[in-house]
Amino acid sequence: MGKKRKQSETQAAEPAKKDEPAPERPKRTLLGWKNKEEVEKQTDSNPDSSSQVFRNKEKVMVTCSRRINYRYRHLMLNMVSLLPHCKKDNKVESGSSKGATLNELIELRGCSSCLFFECRKHQDLYLWMSKCPSGPSVKFLVNAVHTMEELKLTGNHLKGSRPLLTFSSNFEKDAHWKLLKEMIIQIFGIPKEHRKSKPYHDHVFVFSIVDDHIWFRNYQISVPHNESDKMVRGGLDKMTLVEVGPRFCLNPIKIFAGSFGGPTLYENPFYVSPNQIRALEKKQKAGKYAKKVKAKTRRKMHELSNPLEPDEFADMWRE
Repeated sequence: MGKKRKQSETQAAEPAKKDEPAPERPKRTLLGWKNKEEVEKQTDSNPDSSSQVFRNKEKVMVTCSRRINYRYRHLMLNMVSLLPHCKKDNKVESGSSKGATLNELIELRGCSSCLFFECRKHQDLYLWMSKCPSGPSVKFLVNAVHTMEELKLTGNHLKGSRPLLTFSSNFEKDAHWKLLKEMIIQIFGIPKEHRKSKPYHDHVFVFSIVDDHIWFRNYQISVPHNESDKMVRGGLDKMTLVEVGPRFCLNPIKIFAGSFGGPTLYENPFYVSPNQIRALEKKQKAGKYAKKVKAKTRRKMHELSNPLEPDEFADMWRE
């Protein structure tokens, strides 16, 4: 066997490493990553414009009140699954101090908006939509609730994808509808390049005003993928909408200047509380019973005032 070579001979002379700094990371913006050279060119061409680019960092806290109904809880979970930029929190007691509690929770969670589902008497659902901490906030009565589990529709879009928001033309009619539209855009619009969202659109949120109520629908954008039916980029002829769910209707009650309170900016003159509706129904039922009692007394009085003549053949077969 041959002699082993020395370790010094086997090791090749390695060149000395230079301390080179790491390349600077490009700036991230709403439109993607930007190199430093591009940013400098933009600032040179527009010296008046600020170098900071707006980045949407909207975060929504979603929570509910205690003693909530199971259907309303399922609706809240459906909304959580549709909004990847939201954060869930523990239940909050619905009382006079819920505004201060919710504002503190929103600040601790680092959120800027809130959706609070408040259940009263195990049957009435109210939705608070608030921008924190300075407001404004809106209180809705939620009607016609249908969750995804109830509907069992055929639509199916990817979880976490960004929705397209569409509004009916009558949102531009009055000032309070314009304010509600802006709040809905900020809360339901998923920020671009959010870490939990997908970078494309495959479903639509539809908000339409009918009879002074806001109706919500969620549709999947269905595109044919067969080679024969493959459509040209930008063509809308073969696109179809398939409903996914959930469904609900929002009846605006009041708009406040602050978060969960403050001066009233708008009050719905056509709003009737569910308690008043139930009281009227009870009165109607009580009115039916009173009519029955009056009819019985009238019948008795009629029988007393008009007695029947004695029948001469009544005792004929008793003998």
